[in-house]
Amino acid sequence: MPQYKMYIDGKWTGSKKTFSSLNPATEKVIGHFSSANEKDVEMAVNAAEYAQKKWAEVPAPKKGEILLIIAQLLRQNKERLARIETTEMGKVLKEARGDVQEAIDITEYMAGEGRRLFGHTTPSELRNKFAMTIRIPVGVVGLITPWNFPIAIPAWKIMPALICGNSILFKPSSDTPLCAIELVKIIEQSGVPKGVVNLLTGPADPVGTTIVKHEKIRAISFTGNRATGESILKNAGIKKIGLELGGKNAIIVMDDAKLDLALEGVIWGAFGTTGQRCTACSRVILHKKISDKFTRMLLEKTKKLRLGNGLNPNVDVGPLVNKAALEKVHTYTEVGLDEEAKLLCGGKRHGKKGFFYEPTIFKNVTKDMRIAQEEIFGPVLSVIEVKNFDEAIDVMNDIEYGLSSAIYTQDVNRAFLAIKHIEAGITYINSSTIGAESHLPFGGVKHSGTTREAGILGIDEFSEVKTVFIDYSGKLQRATIDE
Repeated sequence: MPQYKMYIDGKWTGSKKTFSSLNPATEKVIGHFSSANEKDVEMAVNAAEYAQKKWAEVPAPKKGEILLIIAQLLRQNKERLARIETTEMGKVLKEARGDVQEAIDITEYMAGEGRRLFGHTTPSELRNKFAMTIRIPVGVVGLITPWNFPIAIPAWKIMPALICGNSILFKPSSDTPLCAIELVKIIEQSGVPKGVVNLLTGPADPVGTTIVKHEKIRAISFTGNRATGESILKNAGIKKIGLELGGKNAIIVMDDAKLDLALEGVIWGAFGTTGQRCTACSRVILHKKISDKFTRMLLEKTKKLRLGNGLNPNVDVGPLVNKAALEKVHTYTEVGLDEEAKLLCGGKRHGKKGFFYEPTIFKNVTKDMRIAQEEIFGPVLSVIEVKNFDEAIDVMNDIEYGLSSAIYTQDVNRAFLAIKHIEAGITYINSSTIGAESHLPFGGVKHSGTTREAGILGIDEFSEVKTVFIDYSGKLQRATIDE
């Protein structure tokens, strides 16, 4: 059985304590992985602190050239990485390829930021005085990433952190450590100096908690569940905190929508990645005039979805990531039945081997039910019927989250009203709730998080803004004081 190591100060380092990663489709062990402790974190922090000072001195365009090498290596290894991801995480192969492509896209985008990293110039209120802002590195940053996009999400954090001149402690999910190792191996090949990127595998405690609390780590970027995000806020101390904490996303289908188009979007949003996306559609809000017809269409198409190992090109839906996820999803099925929602299909485990769960649809769901309020993170969809557009917006917004949203309508006025009134960081018109692009900001409002990743705002997360004044008047000028 393969034994995998951590990466600290440019060296692959093992540990006495290990843990296993499973293939969720077969439940077979993929390998054994080093489990870091507090001393390992301290070693990584010291290495990162030393390396960061030198890395910050490398001109940003030169850093960009290194990122382009990473992008090229990712492209060369795309199929290999995708197959590893499908084996370790479970998503179907075409989606795993998309995950690697997202990593390529963000790496190329952030390489371009090496020739921008824009500040601002602005007029001073005084004569013969110049005013501007510049970006400077934060320092040592801690990146804690989830299992559902085990290559893309780390890349969304690592690449802007690198281009801004930071050094990194990278702690991936223990469900997908092999994907993280393969990504770091590519970074290592690119020429990033030793100590700049450090990989620590192992459990949230002690690895994640030690990173969060460490005084020398000046920023934390975390993607995961809300409870962990709240814990980070309580324990991190005074440092930059970026949190992406999930959603309870909905698609509105109005009475004038193109139903075939909306059907594709709902199926993709609800059951793509087996519903294991923070942007997954877990609620579909249907206008009463088309509700029955659309629900019949939805049920017919859902029943045709094929479950199985994601490496099989004929499979539509892969497994859930682990046994705990399987049990959680089934618990919510029981909650829905207890709440007297009507189960139309699914609601049970599929097969005897692997963590497969049938795509599940509930009808007669009201907006206050738990299955309509809480993030399930699995292939469970709630159908909610509404009388009109205003009620649809009310149902859409009556949740604690605000990440992604969508509406299908042919009325341009409704579309713009939806853009205005939906409480979410992302709104799609006539498309599903999933499908982020690397050059645009990604993130939510309310309990969905505190930050925006990707695009120019991805630079904001990993840089500090310094204001600079240059007075060339030759005399002391007192700003904001009347002479």
